[in-house]
Formats: sequence, C-alpha cells, structure tokens
Amino acid sequence: MFNIFRRIRLLPREEGFFDLFEQAGNNVHQGAIALSELFADFSHAPEKVAKIKAMEHEGDRITHETMTRLDKTFITPIDRDDIHELIGKLDDVLDLIDVGVGRMMLYKIDKPTKQAKDLATVLVDATAILVKLLTQLRHGTSTKEIQQLCIDVHTKENEGDVILQQALGSLFDTGLDPATIIKWKDIYEALEAATDRCEDVANVVESISLKNA
Repeated sequence: MFNIFRRIRLLPREEGFFDLFEQAGNNVHQGAIALSELFADFSHAPEKVAKIKAMEHEGDRITHETMTRLDKTFITPIDRDDIHELIGKLDDVLDLIDVGVGRMMLYKIDKPTKQAKDLATVLVDATAILVKLLTQLRHGTSTKEIQQLCIDVHTKENEGDVILQQALGSLFDTGLDPATIIKWKDIYEALEAATDRCEDVANVVESISLKNA
C-alpha cells in the first residue's frame, strides 16, 4: 500500500491550470478596462459593447478548456473542487459586466451616469488586484501576502456597495420616470454584482492558500 501511495505521489501533476487562471484573470481585467473606456466615451457604443461580448466569449472558452482539462487530469496541483469554483467565479465577473452593458443597449441608454462610471472604476481596480492575486497563487506566495491582496479586493467590493446604495438613492431624488428608474436599477445591480464576484474569487484564492500553506 505504501509503495502504491508513493507511485501516485510521484506522478506528474498538470500545472497548466495556473496558465488558465491567469488567462482568465487577464481577460476579466481587460473586460473591466473596456467597460471603463466605454463609459468614458459612449460614442460608437455598439462596437465597444461587441468587444466586451467577444471577451465574454473568450472567458467561456477558457472555462470550457479548464473543465475539459480537469476531466482528463488524474492529479491536479490544487483540489479539483477549488479549480472548478475558481474558474467559475472568474467567468462570472465578466458575465455580469456583459449583462450590465447588454442591458444598457437593450434599454437604449444614451449615456452612462457618474455612478455607473464609478462602478466601472472599482471593477478596473478590483480585477487588477485579482491579476496580482492569481500570479501569487501560482508562485506559492506566503499566505500573509495573499491575504493582504484579498483584503484589498474586499475593500473595493465595499466601495462598490457604497456606490450602489448612493446610486439607488439618487434615482428617487432626480424625478426620473419609473421606467428609467427600473432600467438603471437593473444596470447598477449587475455591475455591482460583478464586484461581488471579484470578492468571491479572492475568497476562493485565500482558501486555496490556507489549505496549501
């Protein structure tokens, strides 16, 4: 039994998962940047939204590749459930960014609000931290350093919560018609939910770090 266990331990592990995590993280960050650029200049919005949609499709491709590789890999560098959850949470961030801009097109919004721009800025900052966090995960950085980056992500998510509350409050203070209020509420909530998923990613990475400390 001991010899069998040793042979299993000595089998090569598939390290390509870290490549996929970093690809997904960079893709999410570029999606957040594209969102911020869209809000900074809303001209040619359909073309810019299509760019974000293409990034969302790329995220789906990376997720599918990760799951396919997971099915074919006997020994993984980290727990299988953690790989599944991490790649899924990363994909969720860009999915929600895509939902937000998609609703803007659906509702024929002519320009973004300041609060929408602020949420986009939070997403750029939060996803930039995720890129660093995923790099640290690959290199087995100390738990303390990873925890600090996770705290930074949590701080950004809290900023998103505050912006959302202020945005929702302002909708009822500006005399907007009910239909417009409902449209912007949907958009704000999708964008803020994307910041929540950034926090989810950080939580998964922190859990992985603690398990493997």
